[in-house]
Amino acid sequence: MFCSVLSAAIYGIDAVKVQVEADVSDGMPQFVMVGSVSSRVKEGQDRVKTALRNAGVAFPPKRVTVNLVPADIRKDGSRFDLPVAVAFLKAVGRIPPKSLSDAMIIGEVRLNGAIQGVTGVLSTVLLARKEGLLRCVIPHDNIIEAKAVDGIKVIGVASLQQLIAYCIDETQTEEENIVLPVSERKDYDVDFQDLVGQEYVKRAALIAVCGFHNLLLRGGPGSGKTMLAKCLPTIMPQLTKEESLELSKIYSVAGLLPKDEPVIKRRPFRQPHHTISLQALAGGGRIPIPGEITLAHHGVLFLDEIAEIPKKTIEILRQPLEEHQIVISRIGGRFTFPADFMLVAAMNSCPCGYYPDTNRCTCSMSEIIRYRNKISLPLLDRMDLCVEVPSLRYEDLTGNDRRGQSSEKLRQIVCRTQQIQRERFKEKNYEQSNIIRLNSSLSSSDIERFCPLTPDAGKLLKQAFEIYGLTARGYHRIIKVARTIADMEESDMIRAEHVSEAICYRSLDKRALWKESETYDSKTL
Repeated sequence: MFCSVLSAAIYGIDAVKVQVEADVSDGMPQFVMVGSVSSRVKEGQDRVKTALRNAGVAFPPKRVTVNLVPADIRKDGSRFDLPVAVAFLKAVGRIPPKSLSDAMIIGEVRLNGAIQGVTGVLSTVLLARKEGLLRCVIPHDNIIEAKAVDGIKVIGVASLQQLIAYCIDETQTEEENIVLPVSERKDYDVDFQDLVGQEYVKRAALIAVCGFHNLLLRGGPGSGKTMLAKCLPTIMPQLTKEESLELSKIYSVAGLLPKDEPVIKRRPFRQPHHTISLQALAGGGRIPIPGEITLAHHGVLFLDEIAEIPKKTIEILRQPLEEHQIVISRIGGRFTFPADFMLVAAMNSCPCGYYPDTNRCTCSMSEIIRYRNKISLPLLDRMDLCVEVPSLRYEDLTGNDRRGQSSEKLRQIVCRTQQIQRERFKEKNYEQSNIIRLNSSLSSSDIERFCPLTPDAGKLLKQAFEIYGLTARGYHRIIKVARTIADMEESDMIRAEHVSEAICYRSLDKRALWKESETYDSKTL
């Protein structure tokens, strides 16, 4: 007898519909699985057979063939155990043939018949709703995660025995009334008012968050670069419902969704070690899973000691910084992962870290240049704000006015500034699908439309272009930062003082370094 059920495979961070077909016929007793399945899926044969036997279902001495359609999509993972078991139970007549015909089924089966949680549940439930299905049968362990999706009935089962009983009499398993965690902002361990001094640096950080601009911090050890980076999420607005759901999908597919927080409510802050591999940063595997740049989606990716990261690894950031997504190609297809993150990078001024303090720095100028050149100009050009972080003075640590504004007050500034941007881009977002969220996403044509310059601002920008030898990308990024500064002051026009401040944040170039070289050599002679 032939029967089938619906399931789903994970492709990128989204789910793809898969039909699980089962046929039980006369012939040599064997269990065959086909349909472009991985070894992990084939291992499910033994799990399903043993689990069914322990659940009181005898395996018939017949030929059992299971096919996963379509065959051009690679299926991986243990999520197909449960749909295979259900299709088999329908084929042998243990449960009604029409049961669960309006449901999508996923789950891993243990040898004792228990059903264990799997990854990618949120993507699966969203697909089931999109396909117009009425129900989704999932492991009971994943039910809180699945309840984040409205408009579809979710059935959580803990064992095969419970599933069989439900299929025979659907009134035996009622939909649970799950109360999702309240969407409240949790307190952070750090606060901007804990940062003493460094007003210029904190100003740059505030501008970066307001426009979601990339930020490079360069300074000696102990100057507060890491602390500043960790404070950035504390001044970011709360995630919207759409952002929260998308982020939860990513973490669910990666298997990183916390059990106590089935729906992500905080903006992520990812801080990988500088020894991270290319695959861990970008995402990888035969069937790729999200890497750090995707896990930082809608949040902050902090790369400390960026100059120590292998050049081949760090250069992978070029595409995501421009397109806000990463495309990974495999034989089985192209996988696209979202990567709309704010890059914050930190590095020392020299290999020993003490430059420009000539009394403590032991590096030659050639060593300093070689060290800074580890970050290529194309990547440096993609950093909107580049800031020198000076060492703290004694007065900064002991002064009465050493503490600045709290994260709560700065968050209000950020929310107000970002709301101005969203209102400005609302009309354009209705016109086309390429949605502009904040100033950092402006294209060159958008800059002409949304970034009007006063005559003085235009003259100043022209001088900077000629003096600094700016690239087109660098030119546009100065305008984007100036647009954000103007928005912070609620100014429709970009004035000369806005452009002047934006130019100050792009001074870490080779020309400035050679001027430092002349000063350094004269002091050491």
